[in-house]
Amino acid sequence: MTRAEKMIAFIETLRTPDGEGVGRPFVLRGWQKAIIREVYDAEDAEGRRVARQAVLSMARKNGKTALVAGLCLAHLCGPEAVRNGQLYSVAYDREQASVLFKLMTAMIYMDEELCERLNVIESRKKLIDPVSGSEFTALSSETKGKHGKSSSFIVFDELAQFGADRELYDVMMTSRGAHAEPLVWCISTQAVNDAAVLSELVDYGLKVNRGEIDDPKFKVFLFSVPMDADPWEESNWPMANPALGDFRSLEEMRDTAEKAKRMPAAEAAFRNLYLNQRVDGAAHFITPDVWARSGGEPDASLFEERPVYGGLDLSGKNDLTALVLTTQDGEGRRHVLPLFWTPEEGIRDRADRDRVPYDAWAREGFLLTTPGRTIDYRFVAHEIVKLHAVMDIAGLKFDRWRIDDMVRALREEGVEAWIEGRDAPVAGGLRLIPHGQGFRDMNPAVETLEDVLAEGAMRHGMHPVLTMCASNVRVQRDPSGNRKFDKIKSTGRIDGIVALAMALNGAVCGVPEEEDTFFAEAW
Repeated sequence: MTRAEKMIAFIETLRTPDGEGVGRPFVLRGWQKAIIREVYDAEDAEGRRVARQAVLSMARKNGKTALVAGLCLAHLCGPEAVRNGQLYSVAYDREQASVLFKLMTAMIYMDEELCERLNVIESRKKLIDPVSGSEFTALSSETKGKHGKSSSFIVFDELAQFGADRELYDVMMTSRGAHAEPLVWCISTQAVNDAAVLSELVDYGLKVNRGEIDDPKFKVFLFSVPMDADPWEESNWPMANPALGDFRSLEEMRDTAEKAKRMPAAEAAFRNLYLNQRVDGAAHFITPDVWARSGGEPDASLFEERPVYGGLDLSGKNDLTALVLTTQDGEGRRHVLPLFWTPEEGIRDRADRDRVPYDAWAREGFLLTTPGRTIDYRFVAHEIVKLHAVMDIAGLKFDRWRIDDMVRALREEGVEAWIEGRDAPVAGGLRLIPHGQGFRDMNPAVETLEDVLAEGAMRHGMHPVLTMCASNVRVQRDPSGNRKFDKIKSTGRIDGIVALAMALNGAVCGVPEEEDTFFAEAW
């Protein structure tokens, strides 16, 4: 038997550790056997395995971790075991680090011979083989003392989660020098961008596969739907899901695809996790194609003919201040008018820091500037007063931060601004509506924006500053599933989308009575 045949025979003595087939014999599929043969069969003149690193990337739920769990046991106590081997699974966080360990222990507990042979130390995520003297340990980036390891076998589990952080990866990769045939497996769905460690490895491996680089020690197995392919065409899905229709549920994938079609926030996650494409699927709220579908030019005349709702997101010292107004045409489309302000002084430095052309946008009129190094609210108030004079602004929703400064500036400009729930209504004045930024108040705003974009029922004109904010925004969820925009994890300025969501929420949902009561108590 070849080395690969011995590996295959050993793994098929094991039991399936999870899923619908749990407890049944582990039967390797043809594509799994092909991967094993590619890595283990080639030997040099001295009989040593040629392959030293393998990258396996495919969509989720295709059994890559269970497969590698079997490979890991084969290196611990099976045909690839070496004397006093040091085996490690490495993940970015503790929860992920335990996944491979749990699958391996499940396989052990279902095998009488392995139960008698191996010592399982669950508290330390460690497996010990007294016969070979080899040990397996699960590590994460939170584990101390990773330096000084001497690794014979390493699995990087979901390497995409490492992003561009190479420290742990590099430390473990330099720990292999003491062994004659060390092997590294990297298993993961694709990372979100080209800068990630995993992306560098995949791109390198593809060059090896194409013959551009001669490196027989490096293997890459990429199962992915091409970016230019139709993501909703079922015949494309097996390219990223070799187990589709087998132990990977086709029905579940269809259900997820239907949801992703309807919900912009779900499309990126579907592409990344189900099609294994290199796109950001982690709380990515608005995908470029969904945003572009609503990129028609707004009808400016509607803002003087129909009720207008607005959202105002005030900035700190030198961020963007955003005012977004919206109105509805006779066919139900939401037309959008965005205005942005930033301090004039230091605009070039901020453009370099944020890597966006603030200075060019200011010259082109897409971004208004105020003198000095901080936002002068008098300039913002002056523009709002001009708009108030020609539009029927039914309500302007706002984040309460520094709103008193804005109210003072508006009154100095000659408009009696009054705050819903705090001040007495003023006929002819500007109605300001508090809008919280927590999960309770932002969830309906997020849902409203999502629904309008999903229906293609918006006309935002591809305003460059607003488009930048749309490309940056991320969302986070609370345990109840409510969502809000995540300013910390978003990749840049998102002020315009916050203001747009508040404006749409006011236009669609109005001001519920309980919100008035809540803010009256808060004020």
